[in-house]
Amino acid sequence: MNDANKVGGFGFSDLPSSKRLTRHPFHVSFEFFPPKTPAGVEKLKEAASRLAEFEPDFASVTFGAGGSGNVRTLETCIAVREAMEADVVPHITCLGLTRDEVIKHLDNYVEAGFTRVLTLRGDAPPDATSADDVHKAGGFRYANELVDYVKKRGDFHVLVSCYPEGHPESVSLQSDLDNFSRKVDAGADAAVTQYFFNNAGYFRFVEEVRRRGIDIPIVVGLMPVAPYKQVLSFSKRCGADIPLWIKKRMAGYENDPESQFELAVEIAVTQAEELLRNGAPGIHFYTLNRPEATVRICEHLRGQKVSFGLSWEDAYGEVEPSAQIS
Repeated sequence: MNDANKVGGFGFSDLPSSKRLTRHPFHVSFEFFPPKTPAGVEKLKEAASRLAEFEPDFASVTFGAGGSGNVRTLETCIAVREAMEADVVPHITCLGLTRDEVIKHLDNYVEAGFTRVLTLRGDAPPDATSADDVHKAGGFRYANELVDYVKKRGDFHVLVSCYPEGHPESVSLQSDLDNFSRKVDAGADAAVTQYFFNNAGYFRFVEEVRRRGIDIPIVVGLMPVAPYKQVLSFSKRCGADIPLWIKKRMAGYENDPESQFELAVEIAVTQAEELLRNGAPGIHFYTLNRPEATVRICEHLRGQKVSFGLSWEDAYGEVEPSAQIS
């Protein structure tokens, strides 16, 4: 495997132990999305089964934009749990949902035995001009409102999202940090980042939130640049910056998808190694329900004798089972 300079580098060298961001060994986790077809469900199960060998700390399942498609989140969580035998964390968003609809989803999660949730405001559907267009009266407008409600209504362990490069709708990095602080103040227990390709941005973000007195774990969200065209499209929508050197190297393999895939794995491995050397508490892989790249990356990290399988309780403290929400 190439070193960081040969691959392109991420602008961040090893930190001294006194500057590392956590002292915990790291864990891996995986994100899936609800399939739309029976064939997609079978592929999802196959992906979860393949990734189960890495003993993930948890797997998460996304929620539909603007409240759409969310009826499949619960059934997908159950399918993943059966295929992977791992703790599963359903997402829940508030945009486009009434308060009663949010309550119903939370009740369903508890009844199915899920005790952790990843709470987000959610994205507006493509046909909406703004989030306000799909906000429902009596519902929650912002993620911190949802976090506060979830923490007060049940015994959930709550994860939230964060954006080292800034949320695409934020007017500045400072305002985005303010929004993140509100989610933590509302009771967030841990955070998972949007994916990024600039490690220095992650370390700066964590150092800034630590200066604010925020000490919850900031788990890295990692997206391999494969399939390249799909990730390029995602990145334009979510504001994740793909460095020019990656674009140029991918362009050199425009008609060679196999070489693009190999380069994507190489880039992700180098990025993950640097993050973990400098104290990132875990890597949360955005799998796109495709296990191939994630398997290759995890195999490499395991081959480097990186310890997998740290329990959530060891990393974040004991979590009591959730009580039924009434």
